[in-house]
Amino acid sequence: MNGKRILTIGIVTGVLAAVAGSAFAAQDKYSVRVPNGLAFSEFRGYESWQVVSISHSGDVMAATLGNPAMIKAYQAGVPGNGQPFPDGAKLAKIHWNTRKVEGFPGATVPSTQHDVDFMVKDSKRFADSGGWGYAVFDYDAATDTFTPGTLAGRCGFACHTIVKSKDYVFTEYGHR
Repeated sequence: MNGKRILTIGIVTGVLAAVAGSAFAAQDKYSVRVPNGLAFSEFRGYESWQVVSISHSGDVMAATLGNPAMIKAYQAGVPGNGQPFPDGAKLAKIHWNTRKVEGFPGATVPSTQHDVDFMVKDSKRFADSGGWGYAVFDYDAATDTFTPGTLAGRCGFACHTIVKSKDYVFTEYGHR
């Protein structure tokens, strides 16, 4: 009986160690950083920011969210009032792959997450890019992890120069 008890304790200890090890091995998304750029941690809490706008392009849909500084600026009329967004204003754009809803064929809804893009206004840190910093983090649903993406083939400062008159921001604040 003593040997079975020791074996049982050993098995339980091994299982607990394996579970704890996988929990510690899970990625903390806030530890990911774009080389020479923004860190995911600079956008902590973005998941609960207010929706600025939604969009759908090709096989992905997106929700653009703004932090309180960004929302306050939009509500004050920026950029239409000719004022720039304040330092500290942030946007997060979450992209999802899409799927059709069974039983409601006209509906397209988010499926797995595709990536998340971030912008932050910091006119000193990002003086060479209109005062804005940009980052893309690709999401892998199979591993539930984010990796630094590249702006190659995606929108960044070069793309945003066409909206310089809107302080480099494409997204308009949706009427409520």
